[in-house]
Formats: sequence, C-alpha cells, structure tokens
Amino acid sequence: MTTHVHPPSPSRHLPALAGWVLFTFAFAAIGAFATSQAGSFYQQLDRPDWAPPGWLFGPVWTMLYALMAIAAWRVQRSAADPANVTGARPALALYVVQLVLNALWSWLFFAWHHGALAFAEIIVLWLAIVATVAAFGRRDRIAALLLVPYLGWVSFAGVLCYTVWQRNPAVLG
Repeated sequence: MTTHVHPPSPSRHLPALAGWVLFTFAFAAIGAFATSQAGSFYQQLDRPDWAPPGWLFGPVWTMLYALMAIAAWRVQRSAADPANVTGARPALALYVVQLVLNALWSWLFFAWHHGALAFAEIIVLWLAIVATVAAFGRRDRIAALLLVPYLGWVSFAGVLCYTVWQRNPAVLG
C-alpha cells in the first residue's frame, strides 16, 4: 500500500501566522506604552529639517511589525520543510532578541530620556537585526527580504536618534 503525503493546507498555517502577529505586536505594544507621551515630547525637541513628522511613526511601525511577523512565521514554517532540515530555533531566538531590543529603545529614548543609551542601544539593535536577516536568509530568502525595510528604517532612526540627542543635550542627557 502506497501512502501519499500531501502538504498541509494553507488554512493549517493561519493559527501559526496569527500567533506570530500577536507575539510580535505584543512587543510593539510594550514599546508603544513607553511612547504614550511621545507626541508632545517629540514636538518639543530640536529636530533636523529632515526628521519625519510625529504622525508618520505609527503607520510605518505598524507596517514594519506586520512584515516582521510574516517573516518569523515563514522561518518557523520552513522548519517543517524536509529539504530544510536544520532547526529554526536559533534564527527565531535572534528574532526575539531584536524584538526586546526594539521595545527597550522606546523606553530609553521616550520614557527615560536617555539619548546616549538610546543611541548605543540602537546600534546593538541594528546589529541584532543584521544577524536576524542573515539567519532568516539561511532558512527562507523571502523572510530575510521582508526584514530589509525594517533594517532600513532602523538605520535611518539611528541617524535621527544621534542627531536629536546631540541637538538636545539638556533634555536627552
């Protein structure tokens, strides 16, 4: 008797995707809680002319977190692929580390007003994202590509963080 193995239906993957979305956005909420007063704080800062308006951050981060969740889901899903036999745990562990660092940055900058620590931490965050992109790329090329906009935005945010910190030493000392 021959048994045919059929790939799981896409609907079987939806709970895992929903789980990654909820997990990822939980970290977004932790960071967002730190920014509850960010609008007025951001407006009082001396910012460069090229700094985005405060209203832009919410939509951009929402899109980035959605892409991040999809990327993590794809990496988890790749672990079930017999052609991709190595475990996804190291890549997903890096993903969790960068989520923690991302949430921490919001607290350092917006809640605690530590410009120097926020800048140092965003460098560590950037390195963690690069490591995550590389690890995801070994598992699923599309997952890695989904993180590229995030890496780009954090690169920009790092330059902005440094610039704002330097322009506001009394507030972000």
